[in-house]
Amino acid sequence: MPHQSASTASGTVTRHAPATAGDILFVTRKWAPAVGGMETWSHQIAETLDKHAEVDVVALPGREDGSPPSILRLLLFPFTFIARLLRRRTPATLLIGDMALWPFAMIARLKGKPGTILIAAHGTDVAFHRRGGFKGRLYGAYLRIGAKLTGSAKVIANSRATAEVAAETGWTDSIVIPLAADCGAIKPAPSHNGKILFAGRLVTRKGCGWFVREVLPALPETVRLSVAGTRWDAAEDFVLEDPRVEFLGPLDKDALSSAYAESLCVIVPNIDPLNGEYEGFGLVAPEAAAAGAVVLASDHGGLKDAVLDGETGILLPSGFAQAWIETITQVLNWTSEHRAQFTQNAALKAREHYCWDRVARQVLEAAEER
Repeated sequence: MPHQSASTASGTVTRHAPATAGDILFVTRKWAPAVGGMETWSHQIAETLDKHAEVDVVALPGREDGSPPSILRLLLFPFTFIARLLRRRTPATLLIGDMALWPFAMIARLKGKPGTILIAAHGTDVAFHRRGGFKGRLYGAYLRIGAKLTGSAKVIANSRATAEVAAETGWTDSIVIPLAADCGAIKPAPSHNGKILFAGRLVTRKGCGWFVREVLPALPETVRLSVAGTRWDAAEDFVLEDPRVEFLGPLDKDALSSAYAESLCVIVPNIDPLNGEYEGFGLVAPEAAAAGAVVLASDHGGLKDAVLDGETGILLPSGFAQAWIETITQVLNWTSEHRAQFTQNAALKAREHYCWDRVARQVLEAAEER
């Protein structure tokens, strides 16, 4: 592994690898001890790429409590990046961790144009302009300027939906590389517990409220819904007041993996909210499949790339209650043999496809394209 140096005054962690003709300079503002999906992606892609190429990482760590870095440290980060560039040769590939950091491509060109510039796109970093208002319009203008100035930069989108949203602000040169799942042990259950499981934040776009209103009442009374996650949006609080809903709160990795496998099915019922938000990918879907769950997900946003329909789960029309009612009823009536075969095949396929080695290989292929 490349050496990881001590933190600088700005709090930036720099991992140095020898510069070679095929080296990658990876810059990210999403790094531990901050916690989140983009932080996980940054760590995993750095670790996995390092198995195949020389990787030099310049990362801005979060705060000890898991929150993002301070504004001051964010403002100092470009200067740290410049200092790093001055100490090394021009990289063959510059990999930028998210769309908000597109100016780093311009900074890198001051030293010499990298062979390839890749900018990762995740979700909010490309879709914030959809929220409207002054901040949304300002961020949209910021991305449009970046699309014009960066020229040959290529977007690595975590789903087709993310690529489409990136194109709204002019970023039309995209390659879709679906994310990988953090797969724990496969925990086969001899039978399900009769409960449907929803895992994630209680926000409108994730569809739990819609499911409780439109689908749950039409299912047999014996079927219950368990919610593993966090209260987030007050508009979804009614979900936890339903007598057929059990609130588990946040679960650790092992407990969540067991809950996936033991459930009747895991639902990811995303819908279209009015504020333009969308699901960039939907990691719950491959994680649950890899654990041995029956995954039912909306054919919506990034979930279309987070589920291999009929293999790692089943895609259903977003917001079409009858389709969900019928499919859950069918799953409820599956024989134990059919269920075992489906979940075993889904787990193996999910682990094969949604793995970090596949992600790294596709990033390297994108880097090699000129």
